[in-house]
Amino acid sequence: MLEVNPIPAEGLTIADAARRTGVSAHTLRYYERAGLVVTRVDRTSGGRRRYRKLDLDWIKICTKLRATGMPIKTIRRYADLVAAGRGNEQERLALLEEHRADVLARLAELQENLTLIDRKIDVYRGRLAAGDADGLWAPAAAGPPHPKPL
Repeated sequence: MLEVNPIPAEGLTIADAARRTGVSAHTLRYYERAGLVVTRVDRTSGGRRRYRKLDLDWIKICTKLRATGMPIKTIRRYADLVAAGRGNEQERLALLEEHRADVLARLAELQENLTLIDRKIDVYRGRLAAGDADGLWAPAAAGPPHPKPL
């Protein structure tokens, strides 16, 4: 299958790489300085960065790991393992499995929170439809608080 916008043989400028990956040029430079990029990014004779497909693919992986809450330190560890080459696949797998478990736990917590929000929405819709929304709990400066927040 042909790539829609193939990367030229000379690579992409940092601006073009930023557009393709969805991160800023500043973030690309940071990822490189922080040791998150597994290959050395090519440079022109004038010292300008030129990004290859492998660089962009890896940066996309980093952004997905980051978006799912993986700490930079852990991404760096993963990048170091990948850059080291063969022989550490079990350690890479363990790192990814641990992160997956963390993501699943956060998803479960979010789902629990969403369930509460849905319940609150149902209460408000029901009370508004019944015409007694003014009976919903609202802290007031004077008077006793409603016994149960809705």
